[in-house]
Amino acid sequence: MTTRKKTYEELRSFRWFGVQDLRSFGHRSRAMQMGYDPEDWSGKPAIGIVNTWSDINHCHAHFKERVEQIKKGILQAGGFPIELPAISLAEPFVKPTTMLYRNFLAMETEELLRSHPIDGVVLMGGCDKTTPGLIMGALSMNLPTLYFPGGPMLNGNWKGKRLGSGSDSWKYYDELRAGNITQQDWTEVEQGIARSYGHCMTMGTASTMTSIAEAIGFTLPGAASIPAPDANHIRMAKACGRHIVDMVWDDFKPSDWLRRESFENCIAAAMAMGCSTNAIVHVVAMGKRAGFDISLDDFDAIGRKVPVIANIRPNGDYYLMEDFYYAGGLPAMLKRIEKFLATDCLTVNGKTIGENIADAEVYNDDVIRTLDNPIYESGALVVLKGNLAPDGCVMKVSAMDKRFLKHTGPALVFDDYPAMKKAVADENLDATADSVMILRNAGPLGGPGMPEWGMLPVPDKLVKQGVRDMLRISDARMSGTSYGACILHVAPESYIGGPLALLKTGDMITVDVDKRLIQVNISDEEMQSRRDAWTPPPARYERGYGAMFSKHINQAPQGCDFDFLMTDYGAPVPEPEIY
Repeated sequence: MTTRKKTYEELRSFRWFGVQDLRSFGHRSRAMQMGYDPEDWSGKPAIGIVNTWSDINHCHAHFKERVEQIKKGILQAGGFPIELPAISLAEPFVKPTTMLYRNFLAMETEELLRSHPIDGVVLMGGCDKTTPGLIMGALSMNLPTLYFPGGPMLNGNWKGKRLGSGSDSWKYYDELRAGNITQQDWTEVEQGIARSYGHCMTMGTASTMTSIAEAIGFTLPGAASIPAPDANHIRMAKACGRHIVDMVWDDFKPSDWLRRESFENCIAAAMAMGCSTNAIVHVVAMGKRAGFDISLDDFDAIGRKVPVIANIRPNGDYYLMEDFYYAGGLPAMLKRIEKFLATDCLTVNGKTIGENIADAEVYNDDVIRTLDNPIYESGALVVLKGNLAPDGCVMKVSAMDKRFLKHTGPALVFDDYPAMKKAVADENLDATADSVMILRNAGPLGGPGMPEWGMLPVPDKLVKQGVRDMLRISDARMSGTSYGACILHVAPESYIGGPLALLKTGDMITVDVDKRLIQVNISDEEMQSRRDAWTPPPARYERGYGAMFSKHINQAPQGCDFDFLMTDYGAPVPEPEIY
């Protein structure tokens, strides 16, 4: 990829540094004020590095070092590196939810690239919403772009047992509530579950989205699977720095390689991995930024064909991302599902996905299963519709008690999270293992930001009876590290008057996964009567970012993007004028 389609004079950065006028005099003199020489930028592409490091982002704790390694690669290839810090969305620490700020990061990324002398960009991400936020912004700007995944952390360990981030938090908390482990055990689990920097090593949202970034062509081959502390991760950082320089000279932009089939490829990969339910919201949003109408139905259709073959928790019961890497990583898994892929789709290295995986091998058939020995016979996710979710909802069938694939039970309705949390601790709560727990007012507007509350805790009294799964329904999301019979993203959400807002405790709820059905068993007349009596809640925000969010956010089936950032909202934003 060094055909040099562009000359130096055609680069965006030339407008800042190369023109002989008063304005460029100011740009050059201020660059020299920082210690740069003309030799640093003259004749070279300016490469932005959008770095989402912060002191409170555990997933990106190593990005201070990795950004220097990316810069080294850029310098090796004859580029001019420019680091641009962006908001750091650390999943456990940002409240009420990082999803509230995914679009903020997308806007920031787009405007950082537009307003600065940048010819191409390396995006540094990993933690859940960081990947889609960065890619959404870069798609809207459409400069040569390469994504550098932060990498999963090492396997957790407690008393010789593997611990998976998130998944084992809930597992052992239930055991603590049931009295099966001690407080000391719980403290030791806390100390052993996250042993290095890097994102979750379960198949959570972080592993899902970085793998999707690779499957769609935004990373160099194999980048998504490398554990963050591995020396190969350092080398990958330098390789990204070198390669983005070639991409700029070749003028190789996302619009040059992305097709609708690219998104179908990443959906197939997600289904085979046992992906996070969050993948749907993010891939839909990314697709729309790229000009492709990806829908819930696309996920359901592809999921009917592609089985789960990545034996990684929470779908599997033992292996984690470190094991996945040693077994061959994402290229090996893609090789296993090759017949479901459009292998002629291009990727950032200028090769097709078929060429990238041609020599990939699986080194452990228990970690990356064969198609005739899957973890689950169809894809990880299904889409349900019915009078309770006219616009659809999502269920992760690969990581739940299969008796809930077809279930009818009485609703146990909660209007908000604090009320639910208090109720589940009540030993006198009127609930059985057949009850259907309902949480409403937890969607994009109601949450706000659609928090990851969807894995509602099983009531204490049932946990002590040995119950570990129940049918749970909400307009919230849940962590990809979560598991259980949780129906999520119910749309339209209850906060704007969706059917979830009209439920009453005791209503009988039916779910039938084979029929892709979710319904409340009341008459249309009763539903309308309740709707007539419903009153909308007050606005969550009256000023600031929250007010803008509330005014412009789309519902889950549309990807929860802002309406004014969609490709069909208006004319594209022009290049900045320089006077």
